Amino acid sequence: MVQAKWNGAVIAESEDTVIVEGNHYFPRDSVWSKYLLHSDATSHCPWKGDACYHSLIVDGETNEDAAWYYPEPKDAAAEIAGRIAFWKGVEVG
Repeated sequence: MVQAKWNGAVIAESEDTVIVEGNHYFPRDSVWSKYLLHSDATSHCPWKGDACYHSLIVDGETNEDAAWYYPEPKDAAAEIAGRIAFWKGVEVG
């Protein structure tokens, strides 16, 4: 079981993560949506496509743009469709 934790809360938990470039991508339904806040941030990866972000909110604390996903990944990254990954101090393991 792989968990993503931040600020004392389990944000996501799954036995079905996909690891790409050292990041665990969790199935969307394994992520607690109550901790996610939509962000307007985006980024581009030449082989994965355009990423969108969520900030995390736990106990009144915000971690800006700490979760990302690819709404329409390129074919080379099709395995991460419908999945979310974390960074910025989120402990994954």
